This record gives sequence, C-alpha cells and structure tokens, in this order.
Amino acid sequence: MTQGTTGVTIAGLAREGSVGVETIRYYQRRGLLETPARAGRTGGVRRYGDDDIRRLRFIRSAQAAGFSLEEIAELLALDASEDRARARALARERILALNAKIAELEAARNSLQRLARACDTGAVGPCPIIAAFERA
Repeated sequence: MTQGTTGVTIAGLAREGSVGVETIRYYQRRGLLETPARAGRTGGVRRYGDDDIRRLRFIRSAQAAGFSLEEIAELLALDASEDRARARALARERILALNAKIAELEAARNSLQRLARACDTGAVGPCPIIAAFERA
C-alpha cells in the first residue's frame, strides 16, 4: 500500500473504483487485489492506498475492454515481469474477439433493421418482428 495519505477503508476503495465492497472482496479472493493487514494490534480497520486504487481502476478498465479476470491476472503478472510481447499478444487476441463480437452485433442490428422496415409496411398479418423471434 502506498502511504500518500492515511489510506481509505474498503468502502472508500469501492467508491473510488465504482464497485461494491463485495466486488473488492471477490477480487481479493481471486488474487487480483491484496488484502492489507489491519491497522493496530487490536484488529483495526484495513487501509488501502493509492496503489490499490490504481490497481482497482486498472482491473475495471481491463474488464471494460473485455478482458476476463484470468487475463487481467496475467496482465498484472506480466506488468511485474515487463513481458511486453505476451501483453501485446493478449491485446491482439482481445482485438480479434472484439472484432468478432462487433461483426455479430452488426449482423443482429442489420437483421433487426430489416424486420423493422418490414413491420413498417403496414401489411396484413402477424408482425414480422414477433414472427421472426417466434421462429428462432
């Protein structure tokens, strides 16, 4: 933990990362975030520092880019080893997966646009949108 300040509680860390406290605990169980020692001898409150906040934000950003928690763990380990070649390979794999997902979403959008146009014709009979989903 970086001691830039006195640190934040788990609730503060969760707020900084726009997640719930249980998400923080889950990331700790998965080894993505460290669990700091309790302050004081009598089992005080755990405090998280700037490094913990940065790591949590990294995890959230990587998730938003589509990386799995396993891939995020690998990226975090690669950061420590400075293995840029593997990090690039992971990024390229993610790009290919995103391209495939984009193509799938574009196909779904085009299909739905065709159905919406067919529904707009005012023809007699069942709505083409509902009929298409019933057939699927």
